[in-house]
Amino acid sequence: MDYKYINTEYLDSVSGGDNEIFIEIVTLFREQVAEFHNEMLSLFTRKDYYNLGLLAHKAKSSVAIMGMNDLAVMLKTFELQSREGNEIEKFESYISRFRNDTEEALKELDDLISNIKKKG
Repeated sequence: MDYKYINTEYLDSVSGGDNEIFIEIVTLFREQVAEFHNEMLSLFTRKDYYNLGLLAHKAKSSVAIMGMNDLAVMLKTFELQSREGNEIEKFESYISRFRNDTEEALKELDDLISNIKKKG
């Protein structure tokens, strides 16, 4: 599988090459991104843009650990615009991209874990 969303070299450095730590990081990421997406939708619906910006900041850290630099850059933009209440018309597309990219990353991570277990 060609990994387009995750950076396997970066993940290897973050986990120190330890497969158990890697799997724990992926499990935590899976839980976090689901929570982040639901909370983003809730904050957007409530027009709580400041807290949406704070959440985008947290989400940025999670995707950066997976080596998802393009998404991290988008989340930084989202964070700044949300905190200032600027370009609100873009927020839905940011949330949609976050969901799409993290779902695709999870597919890649599942494939990577499967390959690790086969070698194990």
